[in-house]
This record gives sequence, structure tokens and C-alpha cells, in this order.
Amino acid sequence: MTIREFKMPDVGEGLTEAEILKWYVQPGDTVTDGQVVIEVETAKAAVELPIPFDGTVHELLFPEGTTVDVGQVIISVNVGGEAAPAAPAAPVAEPAPAAAAPAAPVAEEEPQGRQPVLVGYGVAASSTKRRPRKGAGSPAPAQTAPVAVSVPEQLNGHAPVADRPLAKPPVRKLAKDLGVDLATVTPTGPDGVITREDVHAAAAPVAAPAPAPVAPAPAPAPVPAPAAVPVAAVASDARETRVPIKGVRKATAAAMVGSAFTAPHVTEFVTFDITRTMKLVEELKSDKDMAGLRVNPLLLIAKAVLVAVKRNPEINAAWDEAAQEIVLKHYVNLGIAAATPRGLIVPNIKDAHAQTLPELSKSLSELVATAREGKTTPAAMQGGTFTITNVGVFGVDTGTPILNPGESAILAVGAIKLQPWVHKGKVKPRQVTTLALSFDHRLVDGELGSKFLADVAAVLEQPKRLITWA
Repeated sequence: MTIREFKMPDVGEGLTEAEILKWYVQPGDTVTDGQVVIEVETAKAAVELPIPFDGTVHELLFPEGTTVDVGQVIISVNVGGEAAPAAPAAPVAEPAPAAAAPAAPVAEEEPQGRQPVLVGYGVAASSTKRRPRKGAGSPAPAQTAPVAVSVPEQLNGHAPVADRPLAKPPVRKLAKDLGVDLATVTPTGPDGVITREDVHAAAAPVAAPAPAPVAPAPAPAPVPAPAAVPVAAVASDARETRVPIKGVRKATAAAMVGSAFTAPHVTEFVTFDITRTMKLVEELKSDKDMAGLRVNPLLLIAKAVLVAVKRNPEINAAWDEAAQEIVLKHYVNLGIAAATPRGLIVPNIKDAHAQTLPELSKSLSELVATAREGKTTPAAMQGGTFTITNVGVFGVDTGTPILNPGESAILAVGAIKLQPWVHKGKVKPRQVTTLALSFDHRLVDGELGSKFLADVAAVLEQPKRLITWA
């Protein structure tokens, strides 16, 4: 028989590790080229990975919940010859060494360097080892509840693991994050399935109360206030709780620190009357061409940004330090900062500049829905050229946003409020808002930044300019 090994691929640009969320196969299962065998969570998104060859699963090297470095072998498959004896599913202790008993199968040699295990991706050659667990100085117990392999009972007709509580993978992850042992939870779901509410109820008596579920925001959320993310406490008492820095929050922190200390930020503000745009929003809701589409202020603000980029194309650029070049982008991949259960992400609408208003509305709706479901792919978060962050959904007037790495500008949208405003020589109640534009002063000088921001405000103050300037 011949054993081939599948390594953790780099499913995004520059990512170095991923957490195993769910195995879809067990030792002994038959797999085919392109079949999804595992779901992992990177610092950017949850991704399902296909196996790149046919065969029979020989061994799962890591259990669910383990963080694995890119390039580490995660599953071995018998691709030919006599059947191999079923290996234990995802060991709790360290993976078995390559050379085991004399009768152990010989692994087929893999080429060195990056390997095309996924379309468009590869794995980097790595000598790194599996991240040690806490208390690695002493031998690991034979089985520990929080790290036991968790393969769905319904998959491939396999019988459920003995005495294993019934719960869906997201509920298992929530329990793990909150430090709740599912074996101690009383299920209330159909057929004895543990629900999210059951986990929250079990976590309530703990010293650090579990956060209440957060209702989805009506619009994508901003940079300054990402959604609350349940995280596993490593130490807790009545006065404080310590949580690990990992996943999306870790990646966001690194990116923001890098941006803040690399690009010289400048922020400008403009406060203006947006009443006419708010009226247009209401009119468009009843327009037959927008039937079935979501129409809100963010849609028209996004369109105003695209019009302003067209009038000031130099704002849409990037600084290439290595090549010592300014890269002018002739397209707009419009990023929308969104708070999700995993933390802040910034997916972008590809070629937003070429979309009509109905197309842009559809793209925004799909972006928000995908982000809320936690299904945003790494590709959707790469290649952005300009970002909008909506702090107004929290009633915040404005902010000074930090640039998304690789972009030259970001626009913060403040709350839209009814305020006294001088209109046609008289003080009247008008809808007023404030926009804040942060930009990289290496690429954008004060004149360009001011013109761009003024153009966005002018379009929203007089939305007929969407026609005359587009």
C-alpha cells in the first residue's frame, strides 16, 4: 500500500496557521479527489478544504479544536495497495511518529517546496512542529473532553462516539469557547440535541457570565467597535478574566498596528445636510427597478464614493515600498467593514465601479449576509482598494478610522440625525451627518483628500449629481 499525506495549506495570503473546526471523514472512509474532508478557521474566515487525491483515510493527525501550522500533515490517505489497518481518529496526544512498527506503511515522498494542494493555493515547506498544549511538560491523558475528536455522528453512516453529547459543530465550538463541558449540559433540543441556549444557560453560573447573544446589526458594522467574540478563558476569577489573543482579533490587531505605524494617517471631517439623499432612499424603495432589493443610506453613500473616486482617481492607489512605486488602481474593490461573530472583517465588492445601483445593492446584501453567516472566504477579503466603515449604526457621530493595509483611504460614516440646520436662509430641522476620511499622506495630500471628501458630501447633499457626475 502507498500512504499519501495532506498538509495544512495556506488558504490565504501570508496566513501561518488554522484551527480545525470539523472533520467530515473518519479512518476507513473512502475519499475522492476534490471531496471536502475538513473545515478550518483561519485568521480571516472558515474554509472547507478538499482532498487532492483518491483513497482510503488512514489517519487523522489532529483532533477538532487544534491549531495547526501551515505545512503540517493533518491527514494521511492510503492511495493504493492493500488496505491499511484503521488508525485511531485524531489523537489527543502527539501524532504518531513517521516510523512506527516494522509493518507500518511507507509514506509516499512528497516534493519539497510549495505544493499545489488547492487550486490557487499551496503549502510552504516548514520545519515547524505542532503547537504544544498547555501542560505539555507532562504526558497527555488518554482522552480529555475539551480536545476529544468530534466527528459528526450522522456522517458516512458511522455510529456515534460512545457517551458523546449530541450537539452541532457551532454549538460545540461555543461550549469550548465558554469553557463548558457538554457532558454536564442538560439538552432541550429535539432528540436530546444540545442547543446554544443550553450552553449559555450552563455557562451562566460561572464566575464570568457568558455574553448575551447579539442581534444582527441592520448594516455592516465599523472598525472601532467589532462584535463581541466569545473566547476561551484561560484564567478567571471574580475580578478579571484572561482570554487568548487569536484568530480574527489577532490578525486585525497586527494589521492595524502595522498600518498605524507604517502609513502617516491624516483625517479630515465634513458635516452636511443629507436630507435629500434620505428622501431619495424612500423613493427608491418603491421604484420598480429596485423591487426586491435592499435600499438604505449605505447604498447611496457607496455610490457617492464611487462617483468621487471617478472624479479623483489618484485617491485609489497603493504604496509599494519594495518597488518604490505608487500603484494607481483603475478599478475599485470596495471594502465594507463588518462586525461578525468571529470579529471584524473587511470583505470587498469586486469591480464595484462597474456596477449599476441595483447590482451594487445586490452585492452589498450578499456581502452582509455572507459575513453574518461566517462564510466569507479569504478571497473576498483580499485585493480591496477603498473601505467604508459605518460607525453611525451605533449612534456615533464620527471617528478616525485606521487604514486597511494596502489601501490609501477609508471613509467613516457617522450617525444621521435630525438637527437644526440653516436651509434657504432659515433654521429648519434637517437630516445631518458627518463623514471622516482617513488617508495615507504619502499618497494623498491635503488638496486631493479635501477634494475627494467634498465631492462625496456634495453628491449626498444633492443626489442628482449621481446622474450629472457619474
